Amino acid sequence: MKATILVEFENARRKSRARFAKPDRFKVILHRSTFILGCALAFAAGAQQPYPSKPVRIVSIFPPGGGNDAICRAVAPKLTERFKQQFIVENRPGANGIVGTEVTARAAPDGYTFALIPSGHAVNASLYKKLPYDSIRDFTPITLVGSSALILAVHPTLPAKNVKELIAFAKSRPGQLTYSSSGVGASGHLAGAQFDNLTGTKMLHVPYKGMALAITDLIGGQVFMTFGTSLSVTPHVRSGRLRALATTGAQRMKTMPDTPTIAETVPGYEATLWYGFAGPARMPPEIVRRLATEIGAVLLLPDVRERLTSEGLEPTPGTPEQFAKLLVSDMDRWAKVVERAGVKVE
Repeated sequence: MKATILVEFENARRKSRARFAKPDRFKVILHRSTFILGCALAFAAGAQQPYPSKPVRIVSIFPPGGGNDAICRAVAPKLTERFKQQFIVENRPGANGIVGTEVTARAAPDGYTFALIPSGHAVNASLYKKLPYDSIRDFTPITLVGSSALILAVHPTLPAKNVKELIAFAKSRPGQLTYSSSGVGASGHLAGAQFDNLTGTKMLHVPYKGMALAITDLIGGQVFMTFGTSLSVTPHVRSGRLRALATTGAQRMKTMPDTPTIAETVPGYEATLWYGFAGPARMPPEIVRRLATEIGAVLLLPDVRERLTSEGLEPTPGTPEQFAKLLVSDMDRWAKVVERAGVKVE
């Protein structure tokens, strides 16, 4: 407390001194000249060492083996080839992605550290009372990587054969129709909350520590349904252990063209996952543009595209401005869902 007071006092004292001091024109000119010279020297130094002149770190904010890590490892070697410099994936998991995201926010804004952030980044701003960073101001959007719908999958014994029947079934049993997810505030949880908001149903959310357990109990009949990723749900749909009722995107999934969207029955419904690359705030615009261009080219390579689509992700690279707009709109949209559903993270 004492240190804080002293700092505040010193700041006030400096302001007061500056207010009453007469400006020295020579010193002002000297300071301005020094600043301009420093910028010129920095620019010249940068020109001598074109980006990147050393290895670049791509932070994966989740453990190895998941979708976030898979995307990073699909992109990194291709960027290494194109830039003729190492792009290294570094896993920094923890606290629902917050640990790795903070690492990125605190990194130097020189283009040598950036991260793959998921749509959960837009949700965390509403779920957590305190984050160690500002979800907008502390980051520089680079490019969207792609998006993926979730799959509304049910246990085969559930009598509902489509979304309309599911809504009627849920309304006849308020608070009894259970759905699993990988945890409180996870994409599957919020997809269910959005479903309740728009249909007037009242389903019971059952959170698990990871999607594997959520699927296991669904197959075992301990819960009725889930909103799961293509990677976690599709194999069990194909084997007949689960039944896919619908998908959560605005359009039907290319990998499941015969499965309708929820929006075909519930207008306005959409709950999609996305991934995008972002770096610390105040990254040089020319580096951001170059990264966006090169990452976009990599995502459209046949082998990379095939690898991502096999996991249900549709590559949709774009400009930094487009990604920034998506981030802001998603933060606003999910904030309303979180508030209406009363979702809280302990």
